[in-house]
Amino acid sequence: MVMPTRYREQISELAQGKLVVTVDRDQCLLIYPLPEWEQIERKLMSLPSLNATARRLQRLMVGHATDLPLDGHGRVLLPAELREFAKLGRHGMLIGQGNRFELWDEARWNERRDAWLASAESPTDLPSELESLSL
Repeated sequence: MVMPTRYREQISELAQGKLVVTVDRDQCLLIYPLPEWEQIERKLMSLPSLNATARRLQRLMVGHATDLPLDGHGRVLLPAELREFAKLGRHGMLIGQGNRFELWDEARWNERRDAWLASAESPTDLPSELESLSL
């Protein structure tokens, strides 16, 4: 995977080129600059271990977290098990999500995006934290 040029300098400054890649329930990969991941990991590990959902998240996200360097050309070499998990083919989509990126197989991303856009969810399905947000 090649990180877009506009993010390379920020990642180099913020994280000395160190990234953490882990899995997501939507069968994509989550890519965090190391300092951002450390915050997420602390939050995940502070969840109650007797809660089955919390344990599942800890096992998936922390258990699959892999430290990867961004090389001088902005490339990241993804391990085979992570590529297989996300079913990454020849073409991928890197989607910016604030403090992280999502890496999807392009065909899978297009399918999921189209399904999300076509879903019948109404604005009333928003979490209460988002009800007052204007976009």
